[in-house]
Amino acid sequence: MKQWHVRDIILVTILAIFMGVIFWVTGPVYTVLAAALTPFGLQPMANDMLLGLWCMAGPLAGFIIRIAGAATLGELLGSIVEMFLGGMWGASTLISGIVQGVGAELGFAFTGYKRYNWMTLVLSALTTTLVTFGWDFFRSGYNKYQFGFMMLLLLTRFVSVFIFGGVLTKLITNLLGRAHVLSPRIRA
Repeated sequence: MKQWHVRDIILVTILAIFMGVIFWVTGPVYTVLAAALTPFGLQPMANDMLLGLWCMAGPLAGFIIRIAGAATLGELLGSIVEMFLGGMWGASTLISGIVQGVGAELGFAFTGYKRYNWMTLVLSALTTTLVTFGWDFFRSGYNKYQFGFMMLLLLTRFVSVFIFGGVLTKLITNLLGRAHVLSPRIRA
C-alpha cells in the first residue's frame, strides 16, 4: 500500500481548503432551499439534496490521492475549514466531517485501495449514503418519518452523493489528468 508523503498531505490540504470554502458558501443555499420546501412539507429534503456536495471532499481526495485515509482526512479538513469560516453548524461540522469521511473511505477500503474506477466511485457513493443516512436516522430524527418519506430521502441522498461524489469527482479528476496536474498513474 502506498505511503503518505509531504506532497500528498499538501494536496489533500489544498483540496480540503477549496471544498471547505464551497461547503461554507452552500450554507445559505441550504437555508433558502429548506425555506422553499417547507410549505410542501419537504424541508428535510434540502439536506439530502445538498449532502452530495457536502460529502464531495472525501471521494475527491480518495480518488486523487489514492492512499488509505485520504477520503476521511479530506472530508475532516474540509469541515474544519467550513467551521473556521463561520459555518452555520459550528463545531458539529467536525462530527459530520468524520461521519461523511468514514462513509466515503469505506468505498475505497472495500476495493482494498487497489481499484480506482467508476465502480469504486459508485461503491463510495453507496457507503457514504448509508453511513450518513444511518447517522441522520438518529441524530436528525429521520426515524420519526413515515417509511415512504424515509425511502424518498434515502434515494435523494444517494442521487446527490453519486452526482457530486461520483460523476463530478470523475470529471474533475479527468480534467486534472488532461491538464497534466496529476501523476501518470492517476491519469490512466
